[in-house]
Amino acid sequence: MRLFLLLFFITITSWSQTGTISGKVSYSQNELAFGATVSIKGTQKYTIVDDNGRFEIKGVAYGAYILEITSMEAQPKTTKVILNKPTLELHISLQRNDARSLKEVVLQKKSIKKEIVEKGFSVNVIETQEAAKRNIQTNDLLGQSAGVRIRQNGGLGSNVTYNLNGMSGNAIRIFIDGIPISTYGSSFNLNSIPPALIERIEVYKGVIPAHLADDALGGAINVILKKGAKNTLNASVSYGSFNTIQSNFNTTYRDKSGFTLKGSGFYNYSDNNYEIWGKFARDIQPDGQMIPIRAKRFNDAYRSYGGRFELGFTDVEWADTFLVGINMSDDYNEIQHGQAMSTPYKGRFTEADARVISINYAKKDFIVKGLEFNINSVFSQRNEVVNDTVKWNYNWFNEKVIGLKGLPILTPNGAQQGAPTILHLNNKIFSTRAGLNYTVNENHRFVFSTMLYSFMRNDFDEMKSELERNFQQKRDLQKNILSFAYEFEGLGSRLRTNLFGKRYNQKNEQRTPVVTTVNGQTTITENFESNNTTYYGYGLAASYFILPKLMFSTSAEKAIRLPSENEIFGNPGENQTQNSSLKPEQSNNLNVGLRFGPFKVNEHKFRFGGSGFWRNSKDKIVRQFSTRVNEALQATPSVNMGTAQSLGYEASLEYSNKNKLFLSMNMSKFNSLFKDKYDKNGAIYDHYNKRYPNEPYFIINANAQYNFKNVLQEKSELNLYYNFSYVAEFYTTWLNTEMDKTPSQFPHDLGLSYTFPSRKYIVSFDAKNITNEQVYDNFAVQKPGRAFYLKVNYILNKF
Repeated sequence: MRLFLLLFFITITSWSQTGTISGKVSYSQNELAFGATVSIKGTQKYTIVDDNGRFEIKGVAYGAYILEITSMEAQPKTTKVILNKPTLELHISLQRNDARSLKEVVLQKKSIKKEIVEKGFSVNVIETQEAAKRNIQTNDLLGQSAGVRIRQNGGLGSNVTYNLNGMSGNAIRIFIDGIPISTYGSSFNLNSIPPALIERIEVYKGVIPAHLADDALGGAINVILKKGAKNTLNASVSYGSFNTIQSNFNTTYRDKSGFTLKGSGFYNYSDNNYEIWGKFARDIQPDGQMIPIRAKRFNDAYRSYGGRFELGFTDVEWADTFLVGINMSDDYNEIQHGQAMSTPYKGRFTEADARVISINYAKKDFIVKGLEFNINSVFSQRNEVVNDTVKWNYNWFNEKVIGLKGLPILTPNGAQQGAPTILHLNNKIFSTRAGLNYTVNENHRFVFSTMLYSFMRNDFDEMKSELERNFQQKRDLQKNILSFAYEFEGLGSRLRTNLFGKRYNQKNEQRTPVVTTVNGQTTITENFESNNTTYYGYGLAASYFILPKLMFSTSAEKAIRLPSENEIFGNPGENQTQNSSLKPEQSNNLNVGLRFGPFKVNEHKFRFGGSGFWRNSKDKIVRQFSTRVNEALQATPSVNMGTAQSLGYEASLEYSNKNKLFLSMNMSKFNSLFKDKYDKNGAIYDHYNKRYPNEPYFIINANAQYNFKNVLQEKSELNLYYNFSYVAEFYTTWLNTEMDKTPSQFPHDLGLSYTFPSRKYIVSFDAKNITNEQVYDNFAVQKPGRAFYLKVNYILNKF
C-alpha cells in the first residue's frame, strides 16, 4: 500500500503551466556577480548566482513577478518580469557599493542559517566551506561548536558519543538528512562523511523541532548533505601519524532534462598505535601490583570503506528531488580493551558490513501552492561478527603475562572478554520519515512529520554448543513517532513562535535460550520478553527581536527518550550487555538565550550569543559505571539512574576583520546532579546531590584563522589556523578518589591550507595536539597525542 501511494504521489504533475526564469547577473563593469541572491518576491523561490554569473529558477507558474537581487557587494535591485513562455532569459546589472560610504548591507532574503536560528530553538548551524579544505574530521568540527563535547574512546574508528549541554549518549540522536544514522550501520558514521560532502550541520540542544520526529530527548545533530545538481568532481587524500590514511571522492552529474547522478566514496585506515602513559596506563602484575608504563597500543587497527550512489531527477516539474540510492560500507575494528584501559586485549576484533537502499522524494507546491511533501525511506541489511578466541593474558608490551611459576597465564573464561565467541549479528532495519508542511501565508505554517523505525536482529555464535546453535535468538524492536507543529510569524517579523506535540510508541520482543543441566542431561528452553510503551510530549519555541540586532529566544519541551536497541539487546562489539527492563527516560528541558549582532564598526564585525539551560530528567539512562575496585568488570549494561538535574549556561563570541582575520570563542558549563535521595530501603544514597561521573562539565573552545592573498602566486590563497580547547578535571566513578580523577586538558592544534590560483588544488597541513598533552575521554581512555597530517584536495567544478 505504501509503495502504491508513493508511486501515486510521484506521478502527479503540476496543475498549471510553468516555466524557467534564468539569466546572467553582473556588475556595471561587466564583472560577474557570483554569490548574489535572486529571489521571487512573495514566494519561497530563490537561487544563488553561480561562478559563471548564471542563475536559474525552475517550476515558476506563468504570471507577473518582481525579482529581488541582493549582494553584499552591491545595491539591492528589483525588476518586474512577465513569464508567459517556457524560458525567460534576463541580463541584470548591479551597481557596486561605494566602499567609503557603505555602513551595512541588509539582505532581503534570509540565509538558511539565519532562518533556522530565528525560530527560537537553542541551535548551532555549522557551515563547512572552510573545513572542507583542511584535514579535519566532521566530529572535530562539531567539537569546536558551543555546548558540544565529542566523547571518543581513542583514535580513528573508536566508539563516539556526544554531549550537548549536559545530556549525552543515546539521548542525543544523529541524523543524515533527517534519517537516523544508526540505520547505516557501524561502518558508516559521521567521520565517514567528509566536510566536503556536507552543506551544513544543525545542532539542536535540549528541544527538538517537530520535523525531526524522533525521541531525541537531549538534542539532535542533523547533517544536511549537499543537494546541488551542479556538475562537479571533488576528491581528497590525506596521510599522517599512526599510519593514518583518509580519502574520499564525490561527484554530481545533471543534464538538461533533470536526470541526476551522484556518487561518493571513502576509504579510511589507521594503525592507532599511539603511545599511552600516565596514571591510567599500567600493567597489572600476577601479584596484583600495578606498574605505570609507557607503551604503544598494539591491537587497535581500524579500516573502513564504502560508497554511496544515487540516481533520479532534480528540479523538474513533478519533483524537486527524486533519488533512488544505494549505500555500501564495510569495516574492520580491533578492540584494544574494555570499558577502561585496565587490561589490554589481543586478537579481539569486529567485522561489519551494511547494504542500504534508499528512496528520497521532495516537492514544494505539491498538488496545491504552499504544500511541501517529502518522504525518505531506507532499508538496511547490516551484519557484524565479534571474534574473540585468544585464551592468553597479555600486557601492554604485547607480551604474554608470565605467572609466578614462570608459565603464561590463561584468561579466566577462555577469551579476552568472557567466553570464546565468534558471534554473528544479522540486523535488518527499515526506517521511513515523511513530512507535510503547509504554508498558509507568510505568517502561518503547519508541520506534520512521522517516523517509523523497525529493527530485527538474529544472533548466532559459532562457539556455542550444537544445541544452542540450533536455537534461533531473535531481537525485534519497532518505534513510531508522530509530531505536529504550528508556526507563527508576526509583529512585522519580530515575533516567531513554534508550538508542537509528539506521540511516542515502542514495541520490543526478544527470545533467548536458557540452558539447564540436571544429572548430566542438558535441556534448552526459551525465555520470551516483550514490552509496549506509549508516551506523549509537547513543547514551544519562540524568538523576539527586542531591537533589530538583539534577539531573545526561549524553548521548552517535555521530552521522551525510548531505550535503543543496543541498550535493550546489548552490543557485544562495544562490551555492552543487555538490559530488557530499561524504562524510557523523561525530561523537562528549558533554554533561554540572547543573540547580539552582527555589529560592524569600520572593518570590524562582532557577534555575541549566550544562553542558560535547565534539564530535569527522570529514569536517566546511562552506561553502568564500573569502579576501579573491580578491574575485571569490562562489560556493563545500560541502567536507569533515577532523577538527574542539570543547570548551566553557554556563551560564544565571533569577530572578523576585513575578511582576513577570524576569531571565535565559546564556553559551556553545567552541573548535572543525582537527585534521588533515598534507596528502596529508605537509606540515603552515598552519591545523593553529587555530580554525575564520567561527564566533562566545563569546556572552552577557541580558534583563529588568518587569510593571506597572492602568496607565491597571483590569485592564490594561504590560510593559517589555530585552535585550542580546555576541559576541566572530572571524575570517572562515584568514588571521587584521586585515582578516578581525569586531569584537566588543554590541547592545541595548528594548521594551514594553500589554494592554488586555478582553485582546483588545495594542500593543507595540520599538527594536532602540538604540545603532546595527555587527552582523555570516556572512562579515562587516552586519545592520540601529537600527530601530523598532510591532505591534498582536487576540485573540478565544470565538466
